[in-house]
Amino acid sequence: MSQGSDRKSNSKAEPVAGPLDETVGWGSDVAAQMLRRFNIPWIALTPGASYRGFHDSLVNHLGNERPEMLLCLHEEHAVAIAHGYAKVTGQAMAVALHSNVGLMHGSMAIFNAWGDRAPMLILGATGPLDASQRRPWIDWLHSTQDQGALIRSFTKWDDQPGSAKALPEAIARGWKITNTSPMAPVYINLDAGWQEAPVEPDMAWPNLARHFPLAAPRPDPARVAQVAKVLSEAKSPVILMGRGARTKAAMQTRVALAERCGAMMVSDLKVGTMVPTDHINHVGAPINKLSSAVGKALEQADVILSLGWVDLGGILLQAFGTEGTKATVIHASDETQLHRGFGQEHFGLPAVDIEFNCPGDPLAEDLLAALPHATKAAPPVPKSAPPVAAEGDSLTFRDIATVLKHEVGDTPVTFPALARSWPHDLWPQHVPMDFLGKDGGGGIGSGPGLAVGAALALKGSGRLVIATLGDGDTLMGVTALWTAAKYALPVLFVIGNNRSYFNDELHQESVAKTRGRNPANAWVGQRLDSPAPDIAGRARAQGVEADGPIKTIAELDKAIASGVAALRDGRPYLIDVWIDSRQGRETAAIRATKSG
Repeated sequence: MSQGSDRKSNSKAEPVAGPLDETVGWGSDVAAQMLRRFNIPWIALTPGASYRGFHDSLVNHLGNERPEMLLCLHEEHAVAIAHGYAKVTGQAMAVALHSNVGLMHGSMAIFNAWGDRAPMLILGATGPLDASQRRPWIDWLHSTQDQGALIRSFTKWDDQPGSAKALPEAIARGWKITNTSPMAPVYINLDAGWQEAPVEPDMAWPNLARHFPLAAPRPDPARVAQVAKVLSEAKSPVILMGRGARTKAAMQTRVALAERCGAMMVSDLKVGTMVPTDHINHVGAPINKLSSAVGKALEQADVILSLGWVDLGGILLQAFGTEGTKATVIHASDETQLHRGFGQEHFGLPAVDIEFNCPGDPLAEDLLAALPHATKAAPPVPKSAPPVAAEGDSLTFRDIATVLKHEVGDTPVTFPALARSWPHDLWPQHVPMDFLGKDGGGGIGSGPGLAVGAALALKGSGRLVIATLGDGDTLMGVTALWTAAKYALPVLFVIGNNRSYFNDELHQESVAKTRGRNPANAWVGQRLDSPAPDIAGRARAQGVEADGPIKTIAELDKAIASGVAALRDGRPYLIDVWIDSRQGRETAAIRATKSG
């Protein structure tokens, strides 16, 4: 039921003058009390007048403890921080978003969290629904008949309780829904009118022991036995290691299952570290789209087992085209029914022979118990094309990874984000906390906030939080760094700065070549130079120490040494490393040619 550790209020937070009014006397006190009753340690927010009553309750009723306000400069970053926190803990923290405009600001980050199936309790607000209580102009502008409609398509549930008495049930239900698999954000809208109205002293509080998240469903035993027989007879099985619990026990179960049935393992960049990427049964590097090595493994497969793979239809289409595969396809996921019709996150419909409406981890546990105890050797793992050493004098992510690895030594590292050119071969992932996965909705600007949220959850854990980001992502999300500075959250931001929206340069290049036009114009309208934004300067403006632009190995060595030292000392740090986008393009082209 509870979450987080018994953390004292952060020493850098503003002190609260006493004495506190511990009486639950106002509607907003009810909201604050419910968060404390669920032992929620943090609520990320950007202040707004629509929850001024709620702010008073957090401060003068609760003393800014359990939850403590985590102040942000933008609503998008407040949500992204909660998203990063959930990636580490697997549990929801709270977010407060100002009426209408604040929710609009936060909507992209909510979409990202929805795509990642991240739990999150979002509290919104509206001007008084009772028109007689509205101030002229602003309360009318910020009052909404159905505010939840703005994000209903990418939240799991929303509610707008009509009174303070109805609120405890709403929050208890929201907490249960968001933390029950498949997880996703929920939204509860607080009317500013009843927030500021007195409540009766005989408030009825729900018994929280009787309102708890549900355990994930278990697979049907008869089907488990059927699949165990299929796997025990398979000659070349492949297991697609998709979304699952971020625990060592879950990882060990998945690895043991692969070893037991002699299966090759494939990892998905979107979900992070689910199995060790240097295991003898692991195929190539983690993928975002089909690689040549994974394609060869799937071609050889007679059984394909998907444990929560995010887009099973997509990878099968990439591997086999519209003809499909002759292999027996088994898929476990409880997410296929969780979509609201707005987006297409249900993805293409895969052709599946045996399907389970449950997460991948319970199926892996039951299959492991059902299979014979002897292990089977996996077929030879297809090899990826060897990494190509970039030519020229400019720095690359391989340089960054090499220097970082030397500097951190044996200290465990958590990567909340990894840039697209990161050399996975150089830095294998071993445990679930090594890499938290890509942001689920693909919304740029989320990287800094996700990193701050991960650092919040991992503070004091002994792990170094290092985020490698692109310049575009950083520039859109740079004000999230201020929250890291304010709350002394140790996180190192390493920016691969190619002064470009480089991903789109590659797209433009591809389109031009397809049409027989000049690909040399791909950079037009994409380059972030003349002038190049001063990313290190922007970090320092948020109160974060920074180096850059870094252009040589000698400068990189010095900067990373300073950044890692700051991490060990409990401080955030940013390093702006200039890399050559032309070099990245040439390297990508060489790799594509060599991989066939």
